[in-house]
Amino acid sequence: MMNPCDADGKGNIRKKELFQACVALKVPMQQVKIVNHPDLQDGFGKVWNHSLLANIIEEQITSHCINMIITFDNYGVSGHCNHRDVHYGVSKLVYDALQRDIDVWELVSTNILRKYSGPIDIWLTMIWGMLHSNGTIQYLVNEYPRRSYRAMAQHASQWIWFRKLFVTLSSYTYVNTLRKMQH
Repeated sequence: MMNPCDADGKGNIRKKELFQACVALKVPMQQVKIVNHPDLQDGFGKVWNHSLLANIIEEQITSHCINMIITFDNYGVSGHCNHRDVHYGVSKLVYDALQRDIDVWELVSTNILRKYSGPIDIWLTMIWGMLHSNGTIQYLVNEYPRRSYRAMAQHASQWIWFRKLFVTLSSYTYVNTLRKMQH
């Protein structure tokens, strides 16, 4: 997991919050990697170098024998530039440099109506899945949405009213669609 985290000068706070969120999600600390690179600082308007991202990701794949990556699609769920840059960094790695067998999946961004339909989107996703099941799409239903809420609440520096509302109403809290990226 990568989190370049110095937006608004809150890097140390956000790093601590990330670790607390991982505890809430039961992610082992040895699986958490914080990347604090001067060219990869968090925030809108901060464009990240896709080649640099590809190199960092490749180092992690090699050192940890990773055989699957889950990333954002090219919209990045909310259009956040850093989410989109991660997608393009992974894409660059997959298309330019990766010479090994690895599965790469991208989180499919939904339209605004589905994005804020909360748990109702589970049904919409199931209907969509019946119409489009071809092996390149996977649907993940979150059995523990309260755990997700508790994990997000660990990010106290960002846990303001509209994020609380987003996590409660967001379909991503309840169900996610992954699409396999083609090599």
